[in-house]
Amino acid sequence: MKPLIGRKEEKKILEKALASDEAELIAVFGRRRVGKTFLIREVFNSNMILEFSGVHNATLKEQLGNFRNRLAEIMKQEILPDVPVGWTEAFEMLKKYSEPLLKKEKCVIFLDEFPWLNTPKSGFLSAFEYFWNSWGTKQDNLILTICGSAASWMIQKVVNNKGGLHNRITKKIRLLPFTLAETKEYLESRDVKLELYQIVLLYMVMGGIPHYLKEVEAGFSAAQNIDKLCFTKDGILKNEFDNLYQSLFAEADKHIAVVKALNNTPMGLTRKEIIAACGLSSGGRATLLLDELIESGFITSYIPYEKNVRDNIYKLSDEYSRFYLKYIDNVRATGTGTWMKLSTQPTWKSWSGLAFESICLKHITEIKVALGISGVYTEESIWRNVPGKDECGTGAQIDLLIDRNDFCISICEMKFSSAEFSIDKAYSIELKNKLDIFQQKTKTRKTLFLVMVTTFGVKQNMYKPGLVQNDIILEDLFK
Repeated sequence: MKPLIGRKEEKKILEKALASDEAELIAVFGRRRVGKTFLIREVFNSNMILEFSGVHNATLKEQLGNFRNRLAEIMKQEILPDVPVGWTEAFEMLKKYSEPLLKKEKCVIFLDEFPWLNTPKSGFLSAFEYFWNSWGTKQDNLILTICGSAASWMIQKVVNNKGGLHNRITKKIRLLPFTLAETKEYLESRDVKLELYQIVLLYMVMGGIPHYLKEVEAGFSAAQNIDKLCFTKDGILKNEFDNLYQSLFAEADKHIAVVKALNNTPMGLTRKEIIAACGLSSGGRATLLLDELIESGFITSYIPYEKNVRDNIYKLSDEYSRFYLKYIDNVRATGTGTWMKLSTQPTWKSWSGLAFESICLKHITEIKVALGISGVYTEESIWRNVPGKDECGTGAQIDLLIDRNDFCISICEMKFSSAEFSIDKAYSIELKNKLDIFQQKTKTRKTLFLVMVTTFGVKQNMYKPGLVQNDIILEDLFK
């Protein structure tokens, strides 16, 4: 088995459960392909007495048949018992199998893709609640781990359950994609040696998703790997988009509509703007849909500076979705060499800038360390000013500001380039205007520090001194 990369805190949580002298019910959730199953197997492997996974869109009869077959396999039964008539009977079979083993040692039962087991009118969730409450809670040697890629379902139906599972979850883990540093470590564990710039190019396309990164081949550049994975007929990312959303959401078309709307508006949209753009109803269903996308890791909400949650701005944060919608969806060009050609087009410069900005927003912790303020309390937000009809002047937008408890605000500008970034006269005026407008509109008395986050640093010229206070480069994002 490959070594477990990152996941240090998550591993501690699972190991604590192994040392517990009480029954544990653990919920693990996160975006599809993020490595949930691998983590659970890696930590619990020697204690696992049953691993069973739901099947997407399978019928109740098929799920129960699979459950019977799995139990018969691990119990080495040559004559198969009857398929249980329902989940209550299935859990009775599980109890009979587990009880002798629980008397000897700590045992783990792992139910993977838990939401898929809850087929319509199956009674699965109520049967599971009864199974856990009437029997599981009394088994001091039992760790029951449930896992699901439908993160929003896991949170609503299990973690925040108001019925029989209310407050029954003893530990929960939301597994996030790899950071840049973890991505580098993961690639190196697979003998893929790439410079940081090349790793960022890969991250722009597939994010920190282990299942995608696993397909990166050693000895090939980022462009060559992207070409193979996204544009050849057998590339795993060529047709992943629809499969990804359809497997997670019952009304996937609505979720995809929101993702496309946000992709078309990089500066982000408010809830009201999303509803208008996608033709959604303004009730709780829209809120639930947005929550589902957030919990599954596809979009992120940001509270604007000096605003509250009602003014949230939503942005697309899934790297693969952004890349797919720009370069794969409805693009006629396919086959080897496609990406090598597309990546030289003018659209690449603006797209890569947006992609890099999104990556930076996921590495605020690393940015704070580079600024020497990791120990300072901060609040991160975005800010935008749109002049009213009666106002003169241009608007301004800040995609990351770090409001610090030491009476300073770090205004971050993120720029992606293949060499040192050069500030020219026009851009220096734009930056100064942005700082001035922010100070005027917010009336802040805090000191403003302009932070440039770039790939290879900001070139020393006549426009940098006195304007740029902090210079953060790729190496800082990988720490």
